[in-house]
Amino acid sequence: MRNLELGLLLVALGLGAAAVALVQLGAVGELDGSIFVLSAVPAFLVLLLHVIERVVAKEADPIVVPIATFLNGLGIAMIHRLDIAEGYTGWDAFAVRQIVWTVIAIVLAIAGLLIVRNHRVLQRYRYIAMFVGIVLLLLPVLPGIGETDANADVWIRVGIFSFQPGELAKIALAIFFAGYLVTARDSLSLVGRTILGMRFPRARDLGPILVVWVLSMGVIVLQRDLGTALLYFGLFLVMLYVATGRASWILIGLSLFAAGAWLASSLLPYVADRFHNWLDAFNPEVYNRLGGSYQLVQGIFGLADGGLVGTGLGRGRPDIVPLAESDYIIASLGEELGLIGLFAILALYLVFVARGFRIGVAGQDDFGRLLAVGLSFVVGLQVFIVIGGVTRLIPLTGLTTPFLAAGGSSLVANWIIVGLLLRLSDSVRRQRHVVVEGSPA
Repeated sequence: MRNLELGLLLVALGLGAAAVALVQLGAVGELDGSIFVLSAVPAFLVLLLHVIERVVAKEADPIVVPIATFLNGLGIAMIHRLDIAEGYTGWDAFAVRQIVWTVIAIVLAIAGLLIVRNHRVLQRYRYIAMFVGIVLLLLPVLPGIGETDANADVWIRVGIFSFQPGELAKIALAIFFAGYLVTARDSLSLVGRTILGMRFPRARDLGPILVVWVLSMGVIVLQRDLGTALLYFGLFLVMLYVATGRASWILIGLSLFAAGAWLASSLLPYVADRFHNWLDAFNPEVYNRLGGSYQLVQGIFGLADGGLVGTGLGRGRPDIVPLAESDYIIASLGEELGLIGLFAILALYLVFVARGFRIGVAGQDDFGRLLAVGLSFVVGLQVFIVIGGVTRLIPLTGLTTPFLAAGGSSLVANWIIVGLLLRLSDSVRRQRHVVVEGSPA
């Protein structure tokens, strides 16, 4: 497996370098070696991670790291393409900062793999994880470090760095949800009334989902962030379903979130504007007003311009879409790689999530199973929320596409998820499988 991973890593690194070269040739017609020199640092760290796996996680999944590496490299290439269009150089260039954050993220993934030698240890700290997750959610609303944004208050600033603590909160909350549901699974799954063939929980057992629902609504009210609220609530809902096997929890959860979204759109102007931009995007009045649907429609025009095969890396005009390097990097890639390129990217995300689910299914302990499913699902759900917003399937949110979009907090969180999945997969493969023989007739 490690040899398979090494081969896939070399392919991923080669494709990332080729993407950067095509961007430069397509945009300016010549190669600039500086970006390749900078990119050599994260490439070395990825290979170092592979070597460390050979020592401390020999049985780890061989597909997860190559997929993350390729998506990260492709994101750097597209961000570099947008820097060229805007004339950004040095530290002002988003690609340079993305490379720095990639280095930090991979170092933290390596540290997590070395420190967490047994994933079951995390279960002991589930309530600490809950406290950390709540603190991280509250940081952006604290005076002094919280940054006020026109769209959502989800950022903090420490020195020259801006950070989105909610990205790390999803990992802490996934650990807490997994630890809590292991202990409360019986009461949440075995007791209740059967209505129309579906077993519903007792009213007293609705407490956990109501608490998470209130937490999600608090994110919408305090931080004006519909996407993050959907991410946290969806994470808990799926982990609750996996733990109990009750489809009624899905029905209850979707009803609660739909009611909350309707209430928020009725009472909160910024949520109502998101829904209005979504439902009436091509109305000239909505398109031209401040905070209207200009970004959404420009992204759709960019996707349409890309067509089936795209304009080619460096040959499109993704820079005319606001926030093309972060919120709308999917539209940028869709314009230059086309529908075929987007399908290939989505296929990689699908494989990434499927490998996480496979790790969970193969696990023998309930905590590891829930944690693996939760961590992989949260990546898949975030991709759905982002691409759904860009393609106007759902209202637009401020989430970033995992591994691709510019943003250090997202990169750090998702590479930590990679490190945890490596540890979980190694532990699963090393577990002793107990075979119970039937008694002789």
